[in-house]
Amino acid sequence: MSQKGQAAWAAKLGLAALLLAAPGLAGAAPASAAQPAAGEAFQLVALGDSITAGFEPKVDYAKELPYGYADRLYEQSLLHGRASLSNYGIVGLKTEGLKAFAQAVAAGQAIAGEAIQAGLPDYRADEFGRKAAGIRAELAGADAVAVTIGGNDVSSLLNDAASMTDEALSAKVAELLAQYNANVTAALDALLTVNPSLRVFIADQYQPVPMLGGKDLYAKLNQATAAFTANLDQLAAGYKAKGSNVTAVHVADDFAGREGMLTHMVSARDFHPTQAGYGVIAAEFGRAVWGSYAELTAPEAGAPMSIYVSGKALNTPYKPVLKQSVNYVAIQDIVNAVGAKTVWDAKTSTAAIKYGSRTVGVKLGSPTVTVDGAAVPVSSPAYMQKVGAEGKTYVPLATVAQGLGFSVVYSAKLKTVFINP
Repeated sequence: MSQKGQAAWAAKLGLAALLLAAPGLAGAAPASAAQPAAGEAFQLVALGDSITAGFEPKVDYAKELPYGYADRLYEQSLLHGRASLSNYGIVGLKTEGLKAFAQAVAAGQAIAGEAIQAGLPDYRADEFGRKAAGIRAELAGADAVAVTIGGNDVSSLLNDAASMTDEALSAKVAELLAQYNANVTAALDALLTVNPSLRVFIADQYQPVPMLGGKDLYAKLNQATAAFTANLDQLAAGYKAKGSNVTAVHVADDFAGREGMLTHMVSARDFHPTQAGYGVIAAEFGRAVWGSYAELTAPEAGAPMSIYVSGKALNTPYKPVLKQSVNYVAIQDIVNAVGAKTVWDAKTSTAAIKYGSRTVGVKLGSPTVTVDGAAVPVSSPAYMQKVGAEGKTYVPLATVAQGLGFSVVYSAKLKTVFINP
């Protein structure tokens, strides 16, 4: 299919931005990053279905990228140090598809989208399948894998459970769980052959239908959800007993009683999470991975951006400034935050910022800065700004931090900069 044809097809599915962000969501996040050197970052890989991909209905993905739980986990990881995210969530994926994809990746062999799973609505399945060898290399060096899968396997229950007897429902759930166990076990085994020390975090299934759909249906679906969670706990415990680090992440309880707020079932008859729902899922994954989760929110409209240096918020009376799409901070603030030293030359209006063996020279009004003596162009130069009775030198944050050897990631969604050594 031509790129134009793909774009039209994706737009119908609400996935046009995934074309615009080619190579898809893999490696992408709603942030611009200075990539750290190989081996220095916490490497997170996300696998699974449309929830992994961060999909929501009625979102114009021609204008914005998905922002799901994996993206939030990436931001959390940046509070702990340098990080990278590769997201291979595939819209429409079932456990059988995860099995086929994981086995192809483990073998390092390309696989067509149709071979992953027949009839997948996500054209990126072909792209991801072609990258199997590269994904295998990513998994070999990954620190953690986050997985959501199974929703498409059990979605039929949303329509069928109301008309089923308790016995028929129990039998159907047992059948689905047997299928789930076989496929997910095969997928996990494949991943662990690539990296036996891999930490795998896999979520249970939340129930999206609120009680207003009917008390009997609500009770039946919650019964099925509880069985799913118990099954996943048992599966994870089996891997733990064998020495493999597989952890069940409990999200279902968080959705119980809040289905109308955390999913799109009421507004769009769609089981995908709302932004609040994705936040809940991310929090459970975050607590499972790091033992804690920091709620990050964007500053209010008109407020300056947030800055985190080595996981700590930069609190300063000298507000950061966004000027000509460049983030600026008072030079002394960034110097103090990263533990650098600065020498000011009044004759040349130049500051020499030193950190370790690196030196960044910043001259007021100059279209370049120097990094270890080499000139680096900047789109907007350093300038002097009056702050109360003081004059403060403001410098381009990313240019200075990167010149000193720091990783700099800007999240446009959060209006937040993460800086890590």
